[in-house]
Amino acid sequence: MASKRKATDETKTPEVKITESEEDEALGKELDLDKSGSDDSDDSDSSVYSELEDDEESDEDESDEGSTDTEVESDDADDEPGPSVKKPKEKTKSLKPKEDEYNYDSSDEEDIRNTIGNIPVNWYDEYGHIGYDLDGAKIRKPKRGDELDNFLNRMENPEHGVTVEDTSTGQKVVLSEADADIVARGMSNRVPEKGYDMYGEWSEWFSSDVRETPLRDIPETKKSFLPSHCEKQKVGKMVHAIKMGWMKPRPAVDTKTEESGPKYHMLWQTDDQVDSTMRRVHDPIPAPKMYLPGNEESYNPPPEYLFTDKEKMSWERATREGDKRKLPFIPQKYSSLRKVPAWSTFIRERFERCLDLYLAPRQRKMRLTITPEDLVPQLPRPQDLQPFPTVCSITMKGHNNMVRSLSVEPKGQYLASGSDDGSMKVWEMATGRCLKTWDMGGVVKSVAWCPNSALSLIAVAVDTVVFLINTGLGDKLVNTRTDELLGEEPDNSGYVPPARVSQAVKWTGPEEKSPPGTLVMVTHFKAVKQVTWHAKGDYFATVLPEGENRSVFIHQLSKWRSQVPFSKAKGQVQCVLFHPVRPSLFVATQRHVRIYDLVKQELTKKLMSGAKWISSIAIHPSGDNILTGTFDKKVQWYDLDLSSMPYQVLRYHTNAVRDVQFHKRYPLFASCGDDNNITVSHGMVYNDLLQNPLIVPVKRLYGHTKYDDFGVMTIMWHPTQPWLISAGADGHIKLWT
Repeated sequence: MASKRKATDETKTPEVKITESEEDEALGKELDLDKSGSDDSDDSDSSVYSELEDDEESDEDESDEGSTDTEVESDDADDEPGPSVKKPKEKTKSLKPKEDEYNYDSSDEEDIRNTIGNIPVNWYDEYGHIGYDLDGAKIRKPKRGDELDNFLNRMENPEHGVTVEDTSTGQKVVLSEADADIVARGMSNRVPEKGYDMYGEWSEWFSSDVRETPLRDIPETKKSFLPSHCEKQKVGKMVHAIKMGWMKPRPAVDTKTEESGPKYHMLWQTDDQVDSTMRRVHDPIPAPKMYLPGNEESYNPPPEYLFTDKEKMSWERATREGDKRKLPFIPQKYSSLRKVPAWSTFIRERFERCLDLYLAPRQRKMRLTITPEDLVPQLPRPQDLQPFPTVCSITMKGHNNMVRSLSVEPKGQYLASGSDDGSMKVWEMATGRCLKTWDMGGVVKSVAWCPNSALSLIAVAVDTVVFLINTGLGDKLVNTRTDELLGEEPDNSGYVPPARVSQAVKWTGPEEKSPPGTLVMVTHFKAVKQVTWHAKGDYFATVLPEGENRSVFIHQLSKWRSQVPFSKAKGQVQCVLFHPVRPSLFVATQRHVRIYDLVKQELTKKLMSGAKWISSIAIHPSGDNILTGTFDKKVQWYDLDLSSMPYQVLRYHTNAVRDVQFHKRYPLFASCGDDNNITVSHGMVYNDLLQNPLIVPVKRLYGHTKYDDFGVMTIMWHPTQPWLISAGADGHIKLWT
């Protein structure tokens, strides 16, 4: 059976060999063509693996083609006439080229595909290949992906963490679990081999027992038991030198004295640190040096160093006032050194020098290097804080003397102004046109428009009288209603005013000489400086600076009654204001601002200004912040929840501050003074109590001219728009938008 099988194999193999050799020749030609063009057309994507895959595919194709050829031949053989020979189909199907068992080495040695040897791989940086394989073909560098490919690979490839690059071929190699575990253990400073016991029992390589039969029985050399002659000569010379005293032996180390005593170690300091007392000796701080004399100290200085009369006067004035001087003496000129007198302050200078030496610093301190820019707070830019007034849009001319007071109608349509020329004018805000003029017969100290929109009423303070005038402008129904309400005296039959009030205030109707439109006249016993309304429009307060303990009056319009809230004079009252929300009254005297509760009739707070003279006061619409202007060039911001001292003092003016005002809707406030300067600032008050108000000056407005050392007398904000109205001593009223 074996011989038959052998015979059949021998008979079959020639046909297969023929077909295989023909196909191999054809494939070889194709491969030669590919190889010839591979240098030019190969991308960097091709690699060893791709070549191997191509070889496998070609082998499969060859086997398939071989099988089809044999089938075709068998079909042709069937068609031919003649004796039919049966051929086993199984043999034709299983005819495959036999694999060479030496092509693949399954030993444990590393499969080195790159044959360049142990040379640096970076020598191939400039080439498109990285080395050569066993057949001598170039190994192409793999295609390098960009950062996006790397990121996608890291996100999507679960084996990214255990993939390393083979430097010899440039290929990505996925580590096995065992290799990855060894790498992880090595990176965490552990033993690479898992389960290895470092502290196990030591297995001795050689036995510690002395055996009778040694491992090597080499006889000992002769010099191992004969004394050395040259060493004997050396020792003899040393003994002779010690005897003659030429050579001294080393003293024996006394081990007992060192080890017997207890050893001490430094606990808090290292041994190389020097004690602080010794440091002063080793690292002395030199005494401050005296300044060397210059040309001005000379007995015959150059003429440019001698003082002129003006410089001498300023030097003497600075000496008297204790200001800083350029020199502590006046340079003198003498013709010769003999004529120089004794130095008058010699003993004082020597004493101060002794103090310098005695009080010289004995310690080095690190100075903090702080740049001035770090100390400036980071404020927002003014452009980011718009809107605020920047330009003068309208100038209203008509008064012949300084304008002391302004007031805007609650809706913002009209503007009233009072002047020292004895007139009051009402202007249209949009056009700047003068609509009406009243001759008041005296200097108009204050005008105030009633905040109640149901009434068309202005309070005008002239000398000792406060006129309540119906303007007759605007809605006719409102004007007629105002005349009806205030035309007749209310019924006060059961009311008897106190003697203090009746002697000081008198309510009457209009007289013949009173200005047109006058409905009520309130006559006081002294000159009235200011009139201010309550937010509801029924009460108004008047200030009489010379009234002493009757300096402030609160009047009720609907009942024609007055009251004196204070029985004692707490200083000369400058101005008063009602709180916009709560029943409180702010009274500003020369140096303090007092806040009174009108319901409990008691003092709730006293604000310490530290100023010499308060000129004006303004309250924030929320009622928790106050502005005061002073005649000593300061604007003070108070936070009532914080302290009774100023939260911030703003020095924007070079002369007396005449007026300060808050805007009712926008986070803006302004101040004006005798330096013809109106400063507009951004003042944001936050609802968060932990956050401080933000105060940023945003614009300076110039436009008024000085008149008898008076500048801008008063300012007023528009009720709804970010517009500012200012009046000056030049008699002009300006609208800034």
